[in-house]
Amino acid sequence: MRILVANANTTQAITAACVAAAQAAAAPGTEIIGATPAFGPAVISTRAENAIAAHALLATLAEYAGTIDAAVLAVSHDTALEAARQLMPCPVIGMTEAACLTACLVGGQFGVLTLGQAGPYEELVARHGLTARCGQVLGLPLTPQQAIANPDGAAGQVLAAAEAMAARCDSVVLAGAALAGMAAALQPRAALPLLDGIACAVKLAEALAALRLPKPRSGSYAAPEGRAALGLSPALAALLRGA
Repeated sequence: MRILVANANTTQAITAACVAAAQAAAAPGTEIIGATPAFGPAVISTRAENAIAAHALLATLAEYAGTIDAAVLAVSHDTALEAARQLMPCPVIGMTEAACLTACLVGGQFGVLTLGQAGPYEELVARHGLTARCGQVLGLPLTPQQAIANPDGAAGQVLAAAEAMAARCDSVVLAGAALAGMAAALQPRAALPLLDGIACAVKLAEALAALRLPKPRSGSYAAPEGRAALGLSPALAALLRGA
């Protein structure tokens, strides 16, 4: 089984961290392939950057269409998830949606802990239809760049915040591609389950690929056909045409 771990920003260190977390979670025999966009924001921290990254991510995915069994979006905003599911001929899993859905199987209420503003993640949880199951969304005053530059310092802040969230939550999702792999490292010291979006997404991707569900041929997730476009990469334009 081949699973693509597609970063949505152009920071190679984040891609590497996500690939390492994916490889640690993958079953024997699952091949993990990492991909970084050729253009777009260095790190996604604003709505504008997220919109730009959506194009970059779709162009990256298109290059692998037909050669992979599933794709994991290594971006905590679940950037372009709905569009990717429509375009790609294989299952596509968003890392935050995967972790939140997994958290629903762990306990009644889950929390989301991220870097920076909490508002976009509150909106994301609502878009996934999980507001009633989410006890708290908390943003730490850290940037992804700071977390990458000082992982030990970031880990200490993440652990302290997760422990405080235990008053309202039965588990905590660590939402941030820059936090990939941190849940496993902190789990022995944490009093409640910590969920890594990449790890959860890889396991769900393996399950969906094994189920071999067909691609919808009708409805809003059916693949596009005959759509014209200008200036797109050849691979992305081909997916819009249905080629």
